[in-house]
Amino acid sequence: MQRRTLLIAFTTLSLARLSAQGQPVKTIYRVGLLATTTPVATWRTLPAYQAFLAELRTLGYVENANVVFEYRSAEGEWQRLPNLAADLVNLKVDVMVVPVCGAVLDAAKGATHTIPIVVQSCSDDMVATGVVASLARPGGNITGLSKITPQLAAKQLGLLKEMLPNLSRVAVLWDPGYSDFAADLRELRAAAAQARVALQPVAAHGRDELTAAFATMIKEHTEAVITFSDATTYNYPDHLAELARKSRFPMISPFREVAEAGGLLSYGPNILDLWRRSATYVDKILRGAKAADLPVQQPTKFELVINLKTAKALGLTVPQAVLLRADEVIQ
Repeated sequence: MQRRTLLIAFTTLSLARLSAQGQPVKTIYRVGLLATTTPVATWRTLPAYQAFLAELRTLGYVENANVVFEYRSAEGEWQRLPNLAADLVNLKVDVMVVPVCGAVLDAAKGATHTIPIVVQSCSDDMVATGVVASLARPGGNITGLSKITPQLAAKQLGLLKEMLPNLSRVAVLWDPGYSDFAADLRELRAAAAQARVALQPVAAHGRDELTAAFATMIKEHTEAVITFSDATTYNYPDHLAELARKSRFPMISPFREVAEAGGLLSYGPNILDLWRRSATYVDKILRGAKAADLPVQQPTKFELVINLKTAKALGLTVPQAVLLRADEVIQ
């Protein structure tokens, strides 16, 4: 009886040891989030982050149970980004998530060549800028989702031309500190030449320079405005729409938030959908997939939003053909 008891005890101890050895060493994953402007205190309230976190919960990740989030934001002071990225590397995060390409991705790339980086909605041509080797096989430690905005810029100009057939001069509002938007400008210039529209690039580094940018447009006799897909446009839609209203400029943006705030039109990918899908990249990487092998995906949902109230205030009639293509019409 004693020998049997000892045998059972020995077997139980051996199985426990084998079980322990079979368990992964790390049971709580650390996800680093690097942002440009969204404040640390309020990042969870941003709808895009809410969509990202909700999808991770659906995939089985419970905060402080099997995942922790390390959020770092430059809060508009973009020169801080390299140090913030280095901080996440020092914390040994398992994956680093950045909202867009441009300055924030450059900081992440400069901080690590080994930690996987997921881009939630890249505005640039990721192949042309050397971010990835190809969309199908990214190669290095970066993957994610592209907004394919270079192709969208030409379509946005086309929508303005449908609304304003005699349009001849369009300002292009962009933040060069965010990205050089080389591909966007190339595609837009080609479309503008065909439509016989003169383009007027106007730079605005952040919210504080938007007022001066619109003053420049007025001085240069701008007739309408296209905004590029940068953080300044996305984070300050109300201020942007107010400036366009006061200047009486028809304005089109990639972000529906700008149209909802009072801009004339928006046409672009559904950002919430892109951020939701980015959570699946994080999940795959945490389960062992390599960023180099995860293809960069493109948007599957696009939205055309028309603000009829703004059109009426500008004295514009929206063509029926444009109205029929709209996903949402704001009365």
